[in-house]
Amino acid sequence: MAATTARPEQRLRTPRAAGVVGIAFAVLLAAVIVLVRIVFPALPLTADEWHTSSSHREALRWALALLPFAGIAFLWFMGALRAYVGKAEDKFVATVFLGSGLLFVATLFALATSAGSMLDVTAARGGPSRLTLWQYGHHFTYTLLSSYSMRMAAVFTLSTTTIGRLLGLFPRWLVWLGYLVGTVLLFVVVNVRWSELAFPFWVLMLSCHMLTSPRWSE
Repeated sequence: MAATTARPEQRLRTPRAAGVVGIAFAVLLAAVIVLVRIVFPALPLTADEWHTSSSHREALRWALALLPFAGIAFLWFMGALRAYVGKAEDKFVATVFLGSGLLFVATLFALATSAGSMLDVTAARGGPSRLTLWQYGHHFTYTLLSSYSMRMAAVFTLSTTTIGRLLGLFPRWLVWLGYLVGTVLLFVVVNVRWSELAFPFWVLMLSCHMLTSPRWSE
């Protein structure tokens, strides 16, 4: 049976879909990071003080509401990007690309579970165990965001940039930006507040490039 080839309109649709979904993901993740950073400042509040702050609880609820959609958009972005690259991708780098992307989404959902549990803890009444559980949830959620989730994002950024460089899909400025963002997320993110925003910024730049560059329409 003869191999079928994709129609031109199908080849155009994949990078455009990835670009649009990538922009949606970047906006959603940036919003989640900002909300989490507002709720979990560097100096934690006590459980009682946080419980009386309705603005903090509302910000966390918004973050939890947005986060599943951010994860779905990222999976769509990753799938569309991988489908476009196809068989030309390096198998080793592609495996790292896929694994890091899936682990990134998994840590995002674990973060959401932990933060949601904190809402339940603050709604409970009395006892030192409430404060202990709150402090544990605070530390666990913050660590997931700043250490594990962002480091998986770093590996994803580095592997995607490597694929784009090897296939000639990324211009030089985007290659340098990808390696810079990956390095920041891998080594600096724990010590510099708000540096997590480098990842949605990179996804936004990549998505805009995919939508506007003629190279992705060839």
